[in-house]
Amino acid sequence: MIVDCIGCLHGARPKLKGGDLLLVTGDLTAHDTSEEYFTFFEWLKNQSYSQKVFISGNHDNLAMSQFDWGKDVDYLLDSGKEFEGLKIWGSPWTSKFEGMNPRTCAFTFEEDADMFPKFELIPDDVDILVTHSPPFTILDLLTDGRQVGSPALMAHHISRLRPKLWAFSHVHESHGVDGPYQWNKTKYVNCSIMNERYEPVNAPIRVVLGD
Repeated sequence: MIVDCIGCLHGARPKLKGGDLLLVTGDLTAHDTSEEYFTFFEWLKNQSYSQKVFISGNHDNLAMSQFDWGKDVDYLLDSGKEFEGLKIWGSPWTSKFEGMNPRTCAFTFEEDADMFPKFELIPDDVDILVTHSPPFTILDLLTDGRQVGSPALMAHHISRLRPKLWAFSHVHESHGVDGPYQWNKTKYVNCSIMNERYEPVNAPIRVVLGD
């Protein structure tokens, strides 16, 4: 299965190759306007994938669950779907950190520990996990050396979650792929399109599952 992963678009519309599954990990627009959301939705519907899955990020204030996306697009908000026998779950939550723009705090908590119940909703047997936040210590490093991934998310990962693929973004400067490690078989993907200067220079990340 060919899976393409993108996130932190902030208005960018990358050229994609098409495949089986497209994952979009939130922060869809640059200015959170209705016109930008419409443009994103039209762009998404026209992408050549059998299934498209997206979540919100901390920049996304629109109540997207109100829309009917059609059979090949799914918006996940603490919810899941199955595709080709794989269980997918989407969760948009992040916690605030020093220097974060106070105007971009959709789906955020003041304290990381407050997110623990949200992540408890993720099923134990999830195959593909789509979150906006990285787990703590995994592709979550800011340029100033701080790691701002979620300890609550990592706690669930250590204790019970073993997805085959985990796609996230949020931390632009840590774009890339990591894992699997000795204690699990998870492939981690930070698929932010933007770099730390909000320039759309990072390529989509393609993962082939099932080899």
